[in-house]
Amino acid sequence: MLFFIRFISIVTFFTVLGCTTTWHQKGTGLIHFDEALYPNRIIDAHSHFAIEDEVKESQQPSTQMEQMYQNANVVGAVVHLPQNPQKLKKLKIFREKSKIKWAICAPIVPTTLLATVEEGLKRHDYQCMKVYLGYVPRYALDPFYIAFYKLAEKYRVPVVFHTGDTYDKKAKVKYAEPLQIDEVALRFPKVNFVLAHMGNPWFSSAAEVVYKNDNVFVDLSALMLGDVSKANPEAVEELVTKPMRWFWFYVENPKKMMFGTDWPLMEVKPYVQAVMKAVPKEHWDEVFYKNAAELFGLDKN
Repeated sequence: MLFFIRFISIVTFFTVLGCTTTWHQKGTGLIHFDEALYPNRIIDAHSHFAIEDEVKESQQPSTQMEQMYQNANVVGAVVHLPQNPQKLKKLKIFREKSKIKWAICAPIVPTTLLATVEEGLKRHDYQCMKVYLGYVPRYALDPFYIAFYKLAEKYRVPVVFHTGDTYDKKAKVKYAEPLQIDEVALRFPKVNFVLAHMGNPWFSSAAEVVYKNDNVFVDLSALMLGDVSKANPEAVEELVTKPMRWFWFYVENPKKMMFGTDWPLMEVKPYVQAVMKAVPKEHWDEVFYKNAAELFGLDKN
């Protein structure tokens, strides 16, 4: 019966999409649409600071990042700090004068000290944590991580997991399979967890974990890389739009999905347009803004 209901919902969605939004082909890029439909407020729930290897100090957020976000109507961003300790030491973060609201995720890697993260949470330097599954060859329930989950519960901050494909050829993807987060969510029901990248390519496993657990969410970041407006439109449809549509109807909860890019690996505005095509229009504000604002506390100030 559930399958039948979902099938009918999908058919209805495609019908409504065709009636409410005018999309047309333009050249060899992404399907384009009326600019008036573009969201007026967006939170990028998955982003990084671009830190050059050769610099001794990197002041962030950079002017380029701020301008890019403002041009794309991004009013807030969740930034995952680098797992590399050398890059982390270069960072000088100045967010007080920024027009963008920032949530900063502390990187949880083998060199991370629990006391350092707790001190950052007390000072409100951090609003979340990031576990680099796959990049770090440990499963999510490795004893090393348990104390950090308890810390997240104490300070009521979400924990983001890298899940799915990795950008590093030397990473071990078996540690990034999203199904394991089911047990983490059950053991720590008071902590909110986020599966980055929809578990790509393990969409069905990620969707089941999100559907089953009230405390598990997903970001839609980086199902492709670069500027999707310059990509083959069939590739965008198969690798971005269709998986998101399927995920949406399987989870059946508009509060569980958040827009994200993985900037600087993605161009923001074209990816917004791709996600708009996958999500029902009446839920755009939730996916592009409200869900991340609530989960990461970006509406508190």
